[in-house]
Amino acid sequence: MRALGPGSVSSFLKIILDVVFAALWIALGAVALATLAALLFSFNPDLFPDIMSKNASVVAIRGPLFAGALLVFGLSIGGVLVIVHSLRQIFTTLTAGDPFHPTNVGRLRLIGLMLAALEIGRYCVWGLSPFLPWIKDVKPDLSLTAWFSVLVVFVLAEVFREGARLRREAELTI
Repeated sequence: MRALGPGSVSSFLKIILDVVFAALWIALGAVALATLAALLFSFNPDLFPDIMSKNASVVAIRGPLFAGALLVFGLSIGGVLVIVHSLRQIFTTLTAGDPFHPTNVGRLRLIGLMLAALEIGRYCVWGLSPFLPWIKDVKPDLSLTAWFSVLVVFVLAEVFREGARLRREAELTI
């Protein structure tokens, strides 16, 4: 089976990325609605008096914290959404048979930056975990695999940049 072009492995992976992209948008919408609901319930627990009568004080106190946690979760989903969107664009060029398209360099760099941002965000959540009552037993974890992945993506970006440069030179050759 071919790696590039229509009907290839790259076109199959592009379809999978399209499905994941749609699922991430749905998840981001659900998190946004849950964040809005948490804020509404925390500021006005009388919206559902039957449900909230026993727990109104707990909801009023922890609601904004829960909404903040949902916001952080939504930001991480957004980061993964940016990565998947960039991968979809890269696989579009692979399906077209043009792997060394000049815009793929920027896309790979964006993926590397987002991977690094997600990892730094994970460290921020770990640092704030002692102050969050619902997060228990979080141990510090320096993930060398994640940072190695960031470096690999940046190296691949440079490989693609060099491939695009060589392609331009070959196009100028008679």
